Amino acid sequence: MYKIVFDTPIGPLTAVEENGRLIQLCLPGVRSVPSGAPEKQTPLLLQTKKQLTQYFAGERKVFTLPLAPHGTPFQQQVWQALLAVPYGQTVSYGEIARRIGRPKAGRAVGMACNRNPLVIMVPCHRIVGKNGRLVGYAGGVDIKQKLLNLEQAGK
Repeated sequence: MYKIVFDTPIGPLTAVEENGRLIQLCLPGVRSVPSGAPEKQTPLLLQTKKQLTQYFAGERKVFTLPLAPHGTPFQQQVWQALLAVPYGQTVSYGEIARRIGRPKAGRAVGMACNRNPLVIMVPCHRIVGKNGRLVGYAGGVDIKQKLLNLEQAGK
């Protein structure tokens, strides 16, 4: 397990890889990085930094990295559904619940989004409340708004 820390327009991000797959992308001060993960510029972590730099520059809309977030089967199901939300678009928590066949699980979808260890890459920032309201985001609604603005400008 290795990590890399790099600056972005929303603050420093920490990417963590394990067994050749990205397992975490931590927003500033939001998630704790696994203890004992030394910093190392592996090819995967350097590619992660490159792709995120391209994303923030408006040059990348899809990430092509091997992802392996740790989570429950339900969380995994939600995170897979998030990957299907196109760049620059938003859907509600309730819509994600319907897409995974659990129409009454809107709140549970919200909790799975909150536990998403691969923010930005598994785009939980594209999930909004009823009527398109910006609610909840591990990094704060201001960062969520910045990410959505970036994507709207790059559509």
